[in-house]
Amino acid sequence: MKLTGLGNKDLKLIIFGGKGGVGKTSCSIATALALSETHKTLLISTDPAHSVSDCIEQKIGFQVTKVEGTNNLSAIEVVADEALAAFKKEHAKELKKLLETSSNFDNEDIDNMLTLSIPGIDEIMSFKTIIDFIEEGQYDKYVVDTAPTGHALRLISSPKLLDAWIKVAAKMRWKYRYMITSFSGSYKVDDVDAFLLNLKKTVKRIENILRDDKKCEFIPVCIPESMAILETGRLLSDLKKTDIIARQIIINNVMVSEDCDFCKRKKANQLKYLLQIKDTFQELKSIEIPAFADEIKGMESLQQMKMQLFGN
Repeated sequence: MKLTGLGNKDLKLIIFGGKGGVGKTSCSIATALALSETHKTLLISTDPAHSVSDCIEQKIGFQVTKVEGTNNLSAIEVVADEALAAFKKEHAKELKKLLETSSNFDNEDIDNMLTLSIPGIDEIMSFKTIIDFIEEGQYDKYVVDTAPTGHALRLISSPKLLDAWIKVAAKMRWKYRYMITSFSGSYKVDDVDAFLLNLKKTVKRIENILRDDKKCEFIPVCIPESMAILETGRLLSDLKKTDIIARQIIINNVMVSEDCDFCKRKKANQLKYLLQIKDTFQELKSIEIPAFADEIKGMESLQQMKMQLFGN
């Protein structure tokens, strides 16, 4: 079987996830290459380790860069710290005013607070970057290469975390609004209120696209090994809790050769795990990718991977 349905007009966001070392990066790049043949495509890496540059043998970084040797494919490696710094710079006025009107901090305390990082902000900034790109509408398809399972789940759950922060901030503002209204008899909505409302809208936009199976598809990548299967099961179970349903699964690194004793033993050992994957994830269409003799690196091997995923 091959990957199908990714060319559907309404489908915008394709997210690859799974255990570390199963081949998410090569699968996401190969998919982006295939889609770029008929669609203007942006490949986005949210993995802090960023192996996209290494895999395609081209420096990418935190800027949209055209992938050499392609016509419609660009890529970016999201750096959460830089995204957060840009967010703070853009909204410094609103953030400072929020703390000034909702706390007892003096200016020095506020400045110190604004220099601090925030737990969980990496995933939020990463997903906000993705949504911003989608809303700009310059590409037809957005393919996301995530870090191992835990990061992917935090990325998916980032809207809830951001929503919780907004609720706390709104509660702080409500107290300020109540005080102003009590003393002056009225309250005029300001730029901080508009800032929080826009953040709330961002949360809704993220949730809407994630939960719309016509606009978003999550593709787990697994290998025929016990721990990978168990982790993939937990990943899919957690995704279902957030109403995100996968339709197909990539089983990577499958031994097909019997040319040597090692190959025969490897193939025989994998058979039970292949059966387990198909039994455990029987609601998913499975796409088996044979083990490559060499590291998947560079356009030639990525094109071979693309052929395995999509055929001709």
